Amino acid sequence: MTPEQKYQLVAGKQPLELLYQREREQAGEVYLRQMWNREWREYTWSEVMDRARRIASFLRERFEPGDRIAIHAKNCADWIIVDIGIMLAGMVSVPLYPGQSASSMEYVLQHSDSKLLFCGASDDNESLKQVAGRLPSVAIQRCEIECDSTLEELLETHRPYPESPLFGEDEVFTIMYTSGTTGNPKGVMHTWSALSFAVPNMVRGFGYDERDRFFSYLPLAHAAERIVIEFHSLYSGTPVHFPESLDTFLEDLKRARPTMFFSVPRLWAKFKEGIDAKLPPSLQKFLLRVPGLRGWLRRKIQGGLGLDRARMLVTGASPISIDLLRWYHQMGMMVTDGYGMTENFIYGCITHMGDTPVPGTVGKPFWDCEVKISDQGEILFKSRALMKGYYREPDKTAEVLRDGYYHTGDAGFIDEAGLLHVTGRISDTFKTSKGKFVQPPQLEGLFGDEPLLGQVCVLGHGMKQPVMLATLSELARSMAKNDVANQLEKTLGDVNARLQYHERIGGIFITEEEWTPQNELLTPTMKIKRKLLEQRYRPWLESHLDAGPIIWESPAGTGAPADSRPAFKPGQPDIEGSA
Repeated sequence: MTPEQKYQLVAGKQPLELLYQREREQAGEVYLRQMWNREWREYTWSEVMDRARRIASFLRERFEPGDRIAIHAKNCADWIIVDIGIMLAGMVSVPLYPGQSASSMEYVLQHSDSKLLFCGASDDNESLKQVAGRLPSVAIQRCEIECDSTLEELLETHRPYPESPLFGEDEVFTIMYTSGTTGNPKGVMHTWSALSFAVPNMVRGFGYDERDRFFSYLPLAHAAERIVIEFHSLYSGTPVHFPESLDTFLEDLKRARPTMFFSVPRLWAKFKEGIDAKLPPSLQKFLLRVPGLRGWLRRKIQGGLGLDRARMLVTGASPISIDLLRWYHQMGMMVTDGYGMTENFIYGCITHMGDTPVPGTVGKPFWDCEVKISDQGEILFKSRALMKGYYREPDKTAEVLRDGYYHTGDAGFIDEAGLLHVTGRISDTFKTSKGKFVQPPQLEGLFGDEPLLGQVCVLGHGMKQPVMLATLSELARSMAKNDVANQLEKTLGDVNARLQYHERIGGIFITEEEWTPQNELLTPTMKIKRKLLEQRYRPWLESHLDAGPIIWESPAGTGAPADSRPAFKPGQPDIEGSA
């Protein structure tokens, strides 16, 4: 069956309608695989629906249709099963990030007036315990705090919900809160019609089916992971695999060997850092030039990452370096950069199936999705996937939904081939003391091929020259401080030679601490919080503007404390053993 024929079977249908069909016709087929005690725990469509129906019975006993029900957990089979149960009950899901701070969680729960919280594994059990005590709670897989009840108790004491409802197209089924890059998170309301329009079209574009394999580890509270993994799988029937824990992430990924893999730029960079630490970039370049060894290198790296079967590799959520994309393409992994946002149900742009991804672009729009550039250079979207609005914030809704278009706040242009280029946030652009405009993301992208750098952020509003904050990669942490400084100074000189004078970076400031969601310098979706970085480091920057090309925050140099490492660290790929 062709992707177009498959599309016709699911076009315009709600996911519940497809779930009822799979419950009848594919009852014994496996949908979810959860790694547990180093074995796959398999859930068939029938078992998933039985558990979801029991959850729906529990919810309908206690709450009313339309009530908000929150989920706070790391990715697991229970997350999706609970979400299906909330949908069946006619209630509105409110996902929370497992790395979200207590204050942010409290804001979301109060703002949404959530009635119940499902709790699973968390990056911060103390914060979760503090928040969970303020409303009824149910513990799901790997929960480590005390809750009012457990999912297993709930399943044992409730019969399956007998009805198989569908809902009005304009009814809200979820409120997905943004990660709060610049302030309090905003609650993005999405309706059944947005879901039933966008997801079938995306599945048609990718050609997924039951023979594919998904691997889910980015927070399902994030719109991209939830849509690309959960909702795509419901429409395509693709099995979803979940790792057991952070410690077993890479082993579980290699056992799953997904055919589609989605990650954010920071984690694509971490994968490369792990490879660089084992196989120096100079040796990689040599091997790529030797025909007989090029294929061997690619097979080792792809197999070491567990991505040797992947036919679709996607990055998104924040800008990725052109050089990093080119490195993956050299290694035979055609990572494509997608562009969408919570507000348009991530129904934006991507490289279409059969096309070759072009680094520096985010591809072309999906079907029936219009993208245009305003007179001010802002990227605008129009489609039936746009949000209903921000929950309880009509003024903010009116700011971004105007004349039928969603105003993204991003700057960009469309080239002659119809490919969209995103050049950065309009609000991130700043002026130097000489009145010259600087666009940070464009400058940051020029350092993507430097293996010694981890995270980078260009700042400099009101300064005579821009400067760059940076963290060190795994490779740099293993080297002598002087060697790191010498290489970074050379890279800085090479980059500055390509820039106009007002864009040249005045110095690289190496921070001792990694930027993570836990220290609130990254959002839970791994986006840089520029304003908080500037607030924290501006005094240091201003007092050391003439201290040299490479400035260290601490005499420790490469010896950052172990507890300052990021909370999510997938580990180094095994490029030495066989795949």
